[in-house]
Amino acid sequence: MTKGTILIVDDTPENLHVLSATLSQQGYQVRGVIKSKMAIRAAASALPDLILLDIKMPDMNGYEVCEQLKSNPQTAEIPIIFLSALDEVTDKVKGFQAGGVDYITKPFQVEEVLARVEHQLTIRRLQRQLMEQNQQLQLEIQERKKAEAAAEAASKAKSEFLANMSHELRTPLNAILGFTQVMNRDEEITTDQREYLGIINRSGEHLLELINDVLDLSKIEAGLISLNERSFDLYRLLDELEEMLQIKAADKKLGLSFIVSSAVPQYIKTDKQKLRCCLINLLGNAIKFTAYGHVKLRVKMEAGEMGRWGAREAEGAEGAGEAGGDKGDIADFQFPIPNSQFPNNKGQRTNNNSQTKIIFEVEDTGFGITSEEIDNLFDAFVQTSAGIKSAEGTGLGLTITKKFVELMGGNITVNSVLGQGTIFEFDIKSNQADISEAVTQTNRRVAGLEPNQENYRILVVDDTKENRILLVKLLEPIGFEVREAANGKEGITIWENWRPHLIFMDTRMPIMDGLEATKQIRAKEESSGDTETPRHGDAEKLNIQTFKQPTTNNQQPTTNTIIIALTASTFEERRGEILTIGSDDFVRKPFPEAVIFAKIAEYLGVRYIYEDLPASTKVQLRFNSVSKQNTFFLPELAAMPTNWVSNLYHAANEVREESVLELIEQIPADKADLADALRDLAHDFRLDVIVRLTKAVIQ
Repeated sequence: MTKGTILIVDDTPENLHVLSATLSQQGYQVRGVIKSKMAIRAAASALPDLILLDIKMPDMNGYEVCEQLKSNPQTAEIPIIFLSALDEVTDKVKGFQAGGVDYITKPFQVEEVLARVEHQLTIRRLQRQLMEQNQQLQLEIQERKKAEAAAEAASKAKSEFLANMSHELRTPLNAILGFTQVMNRDEEITTDQREYLGIINRSGEHLLELINDVLDLSKIEAGLISLNERSFDLYRLLDELEEMLQIKAADKKLGLSFIVSSAVPQYIKTDKQKLRCCLINLLGNAIKFTAYGHVKLRVKMEAGEMGRWGAREAEGAEGAGEAGGDKGDIADFQFPIPNSQFPNNKGQRTNNNSQTKIIFEVEDTGFGITSEEIDNLFDAFVQTSAGIKSAEGTGLGLTITKKFVELMGGNITVNSVLGQGTIFEFDIKSNQADISEAVTQTNRRVAGLEPNQENYRILVVDDTKENRILLVKLLEPIGFEVREAANGKEGITIWENWRPHLIFMDTRMPIMDGLEATKQIRAKEESSGDTETPRHGDAEKLNIQTFKQPTTNNQQPTTNTIIIALTASTFEERRGEILTIGSDDFVRKPFPEAVIFAKIAEYLGVRYIYEDLPASTKVQLRFNSVSKQNTFFLPELAAMPTNWVSNLYHAANEVREESVLELIEQIPADKADLADALRDLAHDFRLDVIVRLTKAVIQ
């Protein structure tokens, strides 16, 4: 293998011979020419790695040869070393100006020539490597740009898909959850009907939680989740969670205990919804994956002190819970959480700049988690073996919990012993709470309008008939005058002729969407010289005496219509877009009735008559078919034909309720207890339990 190809150009044969022999001995492949024009043709026909070029030659001097070679793109990059008896500085400068890379004067020393040749060839090799690497880098940059463009397109498509799915799923959920609230207002419904409404509402809320899990993860990945800090009553939040989860624990005959240190302040300031989500995820998982024993929530300060309740009271609460789990009885648990009506603020900080660290610990006596599974426990869509067997959930709960905890300034850890149980512990940072902000209102709902008020006109613009009917049925009985439109164009027409005080405007509609309709209404108001009412929380400036009636074709004072956008999107960036085009506020679907009434009061100054609701009491603990232990179902199902069990599993897994009921009817008369139990599950919409049981038998 040669060290390189060298072209020697010299009209003196002796010099040509000496250089050729010397370079050949060193491993170079050498070609020699004695004429300038021959050199140019030789270099172009077979590109050498380097040229040794004499200057003084008869037909064309070396400077001219060099300039011609450099002017040809094919030979421009070949390094040229001048070899000449001309040793004046001007000669050397002229050589470099012509394009030479080096200059050797005659008589030359062979060692010097070899060193300079090797040096230039090394530079040449490095330049080639650099060019190749640069080309490779350019290719990688191009590929990366393509990948970035593809990722951006995919991200955009994903955002559009999630926005569409959010709208398509949350819109019917708004009707489901909304009409349960409307029907619950009917005092003539029976207890059974009220219970059925509760089942519908709980099922809808569960579906909404699953949808929100996926959307929350997408917002986390996009960096769109922010911390919404506000002051709230932590004790009340824990009371609500305990009441909500106790039925689930009781169904499985589990002890459930909340143990809160007296040093924990009653009022804290952090993101209530995110904290609630974290606790529901962890406590829900603990109950789901615990077959017997107990689930405990401990809340304490960073130092870990238990405060005035002490170890004795904590042990008492834990003992009660464990007794319930061991004996199979459900006790009337007394949880050591102070009555929120009599706040104990000894632990409440007074320094406005202080931050406190609160620690939450969820312990269960469940299946436990293997060390291999713990490593990936917080990854998205990852479920433990117990989670996979349960055939429930999305595998997103712990991922979202970890992100939310970190957003609240804390960390989450897990310790587990297989077959004994698991402890999740996380901490959050809380700022000094504003107690006046945290105190909640009494438990009541709107029953009507106070007398001696205007006849408030409200327009509902929504392409979904069910959503229009929902708001009409919600608002008309209270005393509002309500009209409806199916799209933005109809909405503008009604607005022009009727001039409502307030419009509930859906953002996504055919023909004309809510954003365009809002723009046109605002433009018409501006062109007609309507004066603008206070917006965005300035409703206290309005009252019934000063609220100006709209007029049409005279010079009396007018006011802009309040427009509240209705959106099924959960992405926060939509807020700025909605408000910028002229909306006064927006409400996300599905919405509680209290939010609708609160927005109307905020912007119109409406005064309501309220009716007190019964004080919240703990639901009477009872057992139904869902709480039947596997010891009953599994042997009974195992005795059924394998093909029948498989068909039941697929029917339940595909939510084919009629097929499930038809299969239950095929159960022999001597297994009436199994048929009744499965029928109860189907009627309670617990196909998920049927899936879990049949799957366990099949496996």
